[in-house]
Amino acid sequence: MAGAVQKLLGDKVVSKDGEVSVSSFTGDGKVVGLYFSAHWCPPCRGFTPVLATFYEKFKKTDKGKDFEIVFVSSDRDENSFNDYFKEMPWLALPFAERDLKGKLSKEFKVSGIPTLILLNGATGKVITSDGRSVVTDDPEGQEFPWNPKPFKEIMKGELLAENGGKVDAETALAGKVKAIYFSAHWCPPCRGFTPKLIETYKKLKAANKNFEIVFASSDREEDKFKEYFATMPWLAIPFKDVRATKLNKTFGIEGIPSLIILDEDNKVINKNGRSAIASDPEGKDFPWKPKPIEEMTESSVGPLNDSPCMILLTEGKGAALAQEVMSESAKEYYDKGEDQDVFFLWMDTAKQDELYDSLINFCKLEERLPLLALTDFPEQRVFASPEKTITKAVVQEVISQYKAGNLEWKKLQG
Repeated sequence: MAGAVQKLLGDKVVSKDGEVSVSSFTGDGKVVGLYFSAHWCPPCRGFTPVLATFYEKFKKTDKGKDFEIVFVSSDRDENSFNDYFKEMPWLALPFAERDLKGKLSKEFKVSGIPTLILLNGATGKVITSDGRSVVTDDPEGQEFPWNPKPFKEIMKGELLAENGGKVDAETALAGKVKAIYFSAHWCPPCRGFTPKLIETYKKLKAANKNFEIVFASSDREEDKFKEYFATMPWLAIPFKDVRATKLNKTFGIEGIPSLIILDEDNKVINKNGRSAIASDPEGKDFPWKPKPIEEMTESSVGPLNDSPCMILLTEGKGAALAQEVMSESAKEYYDKGEDQDVFFLWMDTAKQDELYDSLINFCKLEERLPLLALTDFPEQRVFASPEKTITKAVVQEVISQYKAGNLEWKKLQG
């Protein structure tokens, strides 16, 4: 039976000497790096020699036998690929596999190069999408296989408290729902969101909710950090403490403000805590576990840019209709947990007229209600069901055709 990485890469990749079986460098205890790069890319040509030095040095160690890299080329022609591959001591996906290269880029959400994705060689799961930092931060490979450290281990040490005091992180956070607040004084959206977060935090504390927030700062100057933290009623990681950087990488933070909510056992509940707070400032839905079907508002469009989304547009009774027609299909995908790859949203167009107009105009959808659409922004495409009455059977048929690859997509522009 083909392993998880074989399912991603196929049975064979190439070396300088010919074909190599993917099964020969995958399995338990192995780490596989996918190196997305191209000869025409100056940052790639700058990083490739650094990676080659790391690779050759590490391969000579005892752990080196359990590590391999596969070059996934973004070169524009095979001659450029061949010239660039000559500089590399590792393996490569054959240049002819352009469709597979595209699938890999989509699978791992590669938006720029060079990118080094490190995978568990047995499960195919991502260890880190920031392999470049691994090479920079661990040039000797001492932390191989670079598995993310548990939240509890990362947080060990002291945290700053509200009035200049210090507390032990483990003691302060034990048994609590907690949120890590990635923010900075220099960031205008952060300064806009922080007062709202403070209001919700105080309401939850007044209601005796078992909740705590930890500020992970991206401030550049200590005096600004102190000034900003002085406005906050929660805890903070000290200025320039490495734990903030480690948490940033652990949770894949791409922009601020960002609020990651974890449960009492330190498992992620919600990676889009900012939207959760914005849509529920009173904390009625605390601890804001995601639902199989979410209302689409200005503050809850998070999955739209990253994943396919089934959207039901209706005027009035949107929640009830969405539950009636979408719940069965939504639960199928919701139960995938972290592997969920289609999200389900509904919008009451009467309450979200600007958002509705934006979606209709961008996707060039027909203005009729109710309307069922499947958007796939990563692939720049959209499908609108022609059915004027939306039922559970209509939703299930769209999902069935999506799985079979039979939908007649309309390409988006821009």
